[in-house]
Amino acid sequence: MTTVRIDRFRWWHIDEVLPIEADLFGAEQWSPAMFWNELANGHHYRVAVDADGSVIGYAGLAGAPPDEVWVQNIAVRRDAQRRGVGRALLEDLLAEATRRGARSTLLEVAVDNSAAQRLYATYGFEPIGVRRGYYQPSNTDALVMQRDED
Repeated sequence: MTTVRIDRFRWWHIDEVLPIEADLFGAEQWSPAMFWNELANGHHYRVAVDADGSVIGYAGLAGAPPDEVWVQNIAVRRDAQRRGVGRALLEDLLAEATRRGARSTLLEVAVDNSAAQRLYATYGFEPIGVRRGYYQPSNTDALVMQRDED
């Protein structure tokens, strides 16, 4: 695994994550305002920082009381993928879900993103449904996956 530190995502990281977001998600990328909103609402957001201090990934988790959480996003810069960074971010989110007493963790992932689906499956996520045309403007379907703590 790449030497990586998982830190709290702060407002000053937004400018660093936007190029990653644009590269990975194109027209469906989140805007700065969307990240500001997540942070302002107190959601659990983390950045992955490499040895030289560069942000190479980020992830977020939002609570849905009383006992559900949603993975909002996980993204890793292309040149840092397949090195355990996404796994480290996901493990951080799952630890937070446990800390919050979540009984269920859910996420949406593009139906054509088999690599992410395989990662999530290794952590006990199972497909439970499809959201047709969820990602816009590409109209790509999202696979809804869930992991129960029972």
